[in-house]
Amino acid sequence: MFNPSRRDLLIGAPLLAAGLPALGAAVAQEAYPARNVTFICAFPPGSGSDTLVRYFADKIRPLMGRQVLVENRFGAGGNIAAEHTARSKPDGYTIFVHAASAIAGNMYLYKNPPIDAGKALTVAASVNRQPFMVVVDASKPWKNVAELTAFLKEKGDKATYATSATAGTIMGEMYKVATGTQAVEVVYRVGADSLNDQLGGKIDYGMFDPVYTMSQVRAGRLRALAVSTGRRLDAVPDIPTMQEEGFKDFDLTTWFSAMVPAGTPKPVIAQINAWFREVLATEETRKFLNSFGGDPFISTPEEAQAMFEKDLRSWADYVRIAKIQPQ
Repeated sequence: MFNPSRRDLLIGAPLLAAGLPALGAAVAQEAYPARNVTFICAFPPGSGSDTLVRYFADKIRPLMGRQVLVENRFGAGGNIAAEHTARSKPDGYTIFVHAASAIAGNMYLYKNPPIDAGKALTVAASVNRQPFMVVVDASKPWKNVAELTAFLKEKGDKATYATSATAGTIMGEMYKVATGTQAVEVVYRVGADSLNDQLGGKIDYGMFDPVYTMSQVRAGRLRALAVSTGRRLDAVPDIPTMQEEGFKDFDLTTWFSAMVPAGTPKPVIAQINAWFREVLATEETRKFLNSFGGDPFISTPEEAQAMFEKDLRSWADYVRIAKIQPQ
């Protein structure tokens, strides 16, 4: 912690009078973080997203030399956590670890989003790239999307599918538009809440994130038929893309990031980015992300922010193509 001497104060006074930063202020800024940092998670404890957020909190803690607290602020598709972050002091002590793509989507899925994400949030670091997946009960006979589609056309509007996140909603609607199927969406708080309904036959299929999906695939409960990304991921190289399953131009990539309130100083953003880059560069983290169906995604703050801004434009098209009415 910086304790200014009498000499520092004497030097600082004329600098402040001239409108320039005092030596003490510069040194204090370099001391970040001077206290504990909070990671905001938009899903409940025990969820796939919570597992990811807590992993990075544990790995970054020794790098920053401070405690990293995880605060779960869930609900409204991530809007509650996003608004909390946006209204926090822009000093680097509140970091929202969540899918930037989902926050971009929320701008068009809600009639009155609580914040203008493009103006209220800044992306400090990217974390991973991941797909959403078409999943079915492993005991069902459908081995590919074509077989599932044929079943859904027979069942008509009696068919149902589960989602628990923005990207799942978009993927589900894009799939229905492309196939002319009429399945009804059933939204769950988290993917795990839908499992009993899916295994019990109340839900025919789901559109879920790879964290939840792959844990259930490994347990033998679910089968993943396809991924939403335009190309296969290293994490799940054996699962085909929707394009390979016959859906031309189907490319929906989600990605986690570390977001901070707009106005956070660039040196602080650079430091946050450096912590995430260091953790992402390890083999342990690659294996961790791969185990949940994602690939590490390392970028500069500028590259990550540019991708976020691109998503803010792209998701407007996704919502339009899927013919989704804002809630």
